[in-house]
Amino acid sequence: MLKGKVVLITGASEGIGRATAKAFAKEGTKLILTYRGHKTEADLAAKECKKLGSPEVLVLKLDVTKDADIRNAVKKAVAKFKKIDILINNAGTIAWKPLVEQTFAEIESQVRTNLEGLIKMTNVALPHVTDMIINIASGAGKSAHATLAPYCATKWGVRGFTQTLALETKIPIIAVNPGATRTKMTGFTGAPVEKVAEIILNTATRKIKVNSGGDVDVWDYL
Repeated sequence: MLKGKVVLITGASEGIGRATAKAFAKEGTKLILTYRGHKTEADLAAKECKKLGSPEVLVLKLDVTKDADIRNAVKKAVAKFKKIDILINNAGTIAWKPLVEQTFAEIESQVRTNLEGLIKMTNVALPHVTDMIINIASGAGKSAHATLAPYCATKWGVRGFTQTLALETKIPIIAVNPGATRTKMTGFTGAPVEKVAEIILNTATRKIKVNSGGDVDVWDYL
């Protein structure tokens, strides 16, 4: 079903993004993997994806807080593949501190990466997307967590954006909400990234049935 499809995954050098890339590679998809600062890890992820069955992998540097990066990444992706079948907005950052201890830089980083960058990436990519957009939100976008006020705000925002954009386009827009997952963000505690990636894949193949604008809560499928 997905063989030959073009899938763009932001924040794909590690964590959920990398595991998701590998899951889609096994399905024979062509991949666009973006990274912000970990080029070595992104290149390694690309090699792994090729071994797993992806016929083509394009690695692009992308800082979603930079407008020029967003435009250039989409331009390069479309120049190579002519389209983006599935966009997976995964790039994110977090600061585990009470609000009064967070600096303006930490607050800005979370808002600009998790929400503003995701919205802008979607804005630029949307004319080229044919099949689906999957926004990686969070359980923290459904319930409050102390020490995560800005992060929770961004993830609530991602879900609100997803629901609203679904009213504007015929392309399905889905929010996938992981709980605690074994990544750097959580000190590698929680659900295995491979399980989360499998749920993202099942959302893309529509094995998991959800209406456009809806939520896929990862914990319901573990």
